[in-house]
Amino acid sequence: MARILPVRHQSTLPTDRLIRAESPGPDAVEMDVLIVGAGPAGLACAIELARLAKQDGSLGDLNIGVLEKAGALGEHNLSGAVVNPRAFQELFPDKKLEEFPFRQSVTGEAVYYLSKGGARQVPTPPTMKNHGFFTASLSEMVRWLGEQAEALGVNLFPGFPVESLLVDGQRVVGVRTVPSGLDRESQPTDVYAEPTELTAKVVILAEGTRGPLGQAYRAWQGITSENPQIFALGVKEVWEVKQPQDRVVHTLGWPLPADAFGGTWMYPLGENQVSLGIVVGLDYHSSAIDVHELLQRLKLHPLFRSVLEGGQVLEWGAKTIPEGGYYALPSRRTGDGLLMVGDTVGFVDVPSLKGIHYAMQSGLYAARATMGALKRGDVSAAALAEYDRLVNESYIVGDMHRTRNMRLAFKDGFWFGGIKAGLMTLTGGRFPGGRIDMPQDAETPREVEAADPFVPDNVLTFSKVDAVFKSGNATRDTIPPHLIVGKEIGAEVADFYAHLCPAGVYERVGDELRVNAPNCVDCKATDVLGPRWLPREGGSGPKYRLM
Repeated sequence: MARILPVRHQSTLPTDRLIRAESPGPDAVEMDVLIVGAGPAGLACAIELARLAKQDGSLGDLNIGVLEKAGALGEHNLSGAVVNPRAFQELFPDKKLEEFPFRQSVTGEAVYYLSKGGARQVPTPPTMKNHGFFTASLSEMVRWLGEQAEALGVNLFPGFPVESLLVDGQRVVGVRTVPSGLDRESQPTDVYAEPTELTAKVVILAEGTRGPLGQAYRAWQGITSENPQIFALGVKEVWEVKQPQDRVVHTLGWPLPADAFGGTWMYPLGENQVSLGIVVGLDYHSSAIDVHELLQRLKLHPLFRSVLEGGQVLEWGAKTIPEGGYYALPSRRTGDGLLMVGDTVGFVDVPSLKGIHYAMQSGLYAARATMGALKRGDVSAAALAEYDRLVNESYIVGDMHRTRNMRLAFKDGFWFGGIKAGLMTLTGGRFPGGRIDMPQDAETPREVEAADPFVPDNVLTFSKVDAVFKSGNATRDTIPPHLIVGKEIGAEVADFYAHLCPAGVYERVGDELRVNAPNCVDCKATDVLGPRWLPREGGSGPKYRLM
């Protein structure tokens, strides 16, 4: 059987475009601290830093800027999500739980093993118990956090994606944003706007999953990890339903093949909404796996159909998730004038399906380390390394160390992995001892297989084109290409990319690949296994409200 090795067809990361040894121009905007990315990590960092500066008073009015590629806060944020409120409570100690932007508390939960037509409830693994946590929309939480940040005087700049880091020697001194108003050939149109340069004493990367600046910085600095980071792709829908749901549901098994890692969820979001979705590890072995189509098939299963029938889909989205865990954490997350937080680093604990409170907590630690460095007038790597110490001694790394091999155990299949994960739970992570080696996702061969045809019914199931419409994507058709396609892209690789991308960006036409770049919802799946993703014009991509 023919095989595809994705790494053979992937272009190299254009580090020279992402790291520029250039001095900021005379018109550069001066800030004290710049945060790249207005997700939960970046906004928690900004809020904590603004609060610390006001309490201390010795630095005067600290000028904090948060740059966000989406046109408005929350539009590019997606998660399941069941939230541990711990970081919210630490960030806002004076607020009550009911004041936070959550949908409802988790009062019941169930885990099922699915076959094509049946569902068998199984005991809930200890790592997946969510009693006392809350279902929520990450988009809504981010908008709420943005309001808290603005109230503290933080400068929010939505619609400003960052194209490159500006460096002086080994020190990061600022950023350059992406220009807007270019045509397909990157020529200025009548609405052209030049890139903006901003300088800062400290730049904090909170780009989210598979951030290109974080990738480039780690490559430039030679920052490694014991294992490479690996990723999963999640595809999600929010539905309006007729009957309220009383529990969070997770499933294993069908529609995933036995050699793919992943699962599905359905969470209640108040009286008349549910979120549902599927997550599949990108180290799967068949070239024909299509995560969007797997979600569509899932909705036809009696367990899901019984909830969704008579309702309507409100929103659709997709995102990658860092899954490498403890052994994929970078050896350091700091440098001269720079820190990295949240999903940019990979602070996700896969066995518990949690990342939001880790991301926010890392933002809090980054703020505290940055405040100390600014007060001392020293923003060197040595001074900012206090952030690494805080993280390494925290529950973030403690939790990830305890589950350090659980996701990695599934590289040899579902059943064998499940047995090993159970033993790891019983021994507090001590079994099997040592580290399970993992290749990067792009080094996992894919068996070339024909896909099972699937025709959506446009009632419960939908095509990729219709799904992208439900994401609110309003990207103009004439923006420059932002996806760098590699070499030797024949018919089989084109088919692989078409199945991989949940948004219909890639399609096979004859024996060649066609790229429909405006469809992109910035999930970054092909950045992991195929064409590289680079920041594009501000406001491009999805416009999530409920994700």
